[in-house]
Amino acid sequence: MSTETLNSYLYDSKLKAYALMRRTTYVLTTLSIALLIYAHGVVESPVELQVLYYAIDAILAVFVVIYLLRILYNFERVRFLRRTWFEGLLMGVILVNQVGTYLLGFPVVYILFERVGIPLSVELYRIAISLYMLVLLLIELFETKVLHETVRLKPSITFIFSFVLLILGGACLLMLPKMTNAPEGMRFVDALFMATSASCVTGLAVVDPGTYFTFAGQVVLLMLVQLGGLGILTFATFFASLMRQGLGFKQHVAMHQLLESETLFSTKGLLRQLIFLTITIEATGAMVIFFTWGPDAEFTNLGTKIFYSIFHSVSAFCNAGFSLYPEGLYSAPVRVAYVLHIVVAILILFGGIGFPTILDVLSPKAMRRRMDVPWQNWKLLSRVTIYTSTVLVVFGTVFFFLLEYFNTLSHMSFVEALITSFFQSVTTRTAGFNTVDISALSVPTLLVFLVLMFIGASPGSTGGGIKTTTFLVVLLSVITTIRGRENLEVGHRTIPHSVSYKAFAVFTFAVLIDMSFIFLLSITDAQYDILRLAFEQVSAFATVGLSTGITAGLSDPGKLIIVLSMFIGRVGTLTLALALSTRAKSTSYKYPPTHLPVG
Repeated sequence: MSTETLNSYLYDSKLKAYALMRRTTYVLTTLSIALLIYAHGVVESPVELQVLYYAIDAILAVFVVIYLLRILYNFERVRFLRRTWFEGLLMGVILVNQVGTYLLGFPVVYILFERVGIPLSVELYRIAISLYMLVLLLIELFETKVLHETVRLKPSITFIFSFVLLILGGACLLMLPKMTNAPEGMRFVDALFMATSASCVTGLAVVDPGTYFTFAGQVVLLMLVQLGGLGILTFATFFASLMRQGLGFKQHVAMHQLLESETLFSTKGLLRQLIFLTITIEATGAMVIFFTWGPDAEFTNLGTKIFYSIFHSVSAFCNAGFSLYPEGLYSAPVRVAYVLHIVVAILILFGGIGFPTILDVLSPKAMRRRMDVPWQNWKLLSRVTIYTSTVLVVFGTVFFFLLEYFNTLSHMSFVEALITSFFQSVTTRTAGFNTVDISALSVPTLLVFLVLMFIGASPGSTGGGIKTTTFLVVLLSVITTIRGRENLEVGHRTIPHSVSYKAFAVFTFAVLIDMSFIFLLSITDAQYDILRLAFEQVSAFATVGLSTGITAGLSDPGKLIIVLSMFIGRVGTLTLALALSTRAKSTSYKYPPTHLPVG
């Protein structure tokens, strides 16, 4: 039978077949996610688990058949395979494992994991499949009226809703019995706190992630950090473009506004570069961390060492600050692993300078262009971000070294003290890792940390704070006003007054929120002095994650205040304000100017 004959034979049933396949995929994806959550989070009986795994494998087999039918019903099959190569690769892995397991008695994936030494190989494979199922469900939603209605909303509202859903979903998962080692399970307030801290890449913790959570719980925490760091909408859009027909015009508009790309048509390319650069940096970081743990760090097997390396690499690049050690990087096994500290600091810097700067400076395309045209300078945003970040890192390093030399650094050599000062300067602005005892720091050091945390990372990054560009615009606006100049100039460019207004709005919102929440914490948790409460609040709002050790001791109302602070800090004060605002009325008129004394 020729291709033309086959296509004509299938033509009449194509629409019905596609509709049936989509409905089947939607139902089975939802069912499989429910089964996986039930298996990983609740079921203890090996017999019942095996039955659930058989059911999940049967669903996976149906997905493989559906993918083959989609190839059959697509009349441009080669082009379809090229467009859906990623989904085809996943289907191939599933098919090989299914055939090997049930027909040949040779479970390929499980045996491969066991040879590498990764523990809980069955669970890890199922978690990987559940990730695929989640992505598939997001893609199905992306192509239905559900998301089409969503993108009609303001992009800021869509962005906020995505984080709310991520946090609530994460909290529900962390409350499942098999996610924790605690017999009584995790309370909702604590689960909400940890899910928010992970999704908002903060790092504050009311429990020790390394001992309180099981392996499955730690993987959920890692997923929340990764999805929260880059944004769940970013992943949904990327995989939709990678595994299906591409993005519609409305989705392009929404992602263009969320990513602030230069042109509407560059959004898809920007997404691909963003995801691939993230994977490359995190994978490289994990490999380097793997070899720099230090002689005192001991692991039960190779798989545990690999997982620890991946966890800390993702946590560092996403500026989350979570560690599987009880006292973070200040724990005894890694306290003196100074090469590891430098690697983590570099990952934090990469994640904190922002994706626009990374793409402009470090992407292969930008590097090739700069080699061809070496006199071409970085974009203004990249220059402002890098220079401001460098000044802040140097400022923090010098002040920490001078203020703590006879305190927390007194037992270290000069080089060790310098590395520690550099690390704390880098991590304080947004990441939350620590290589010293934060509760032992002097009051002047804590005050310097408050300033650095409040400023935070750069625009388009995984970090929080008011952002380096906001700080620079506010500072230069003040200097411009003092000098009596009309225009704000940076790098031989004039910054519009609207940008200054926006910067002052962000600064004012941040100050008001911090002051209000510190006031509330002084009521709910009066047992702590005001400096510790202020440090906790600013750390939460700037999504830093450093603490003087009072997080676990906060009252439930105090924890909820910190949860709200972390959420507002992650989505951004201005984003929240824009989402809650109504459409502005016409401003085509202008009132007469008047003089109002200030200062």
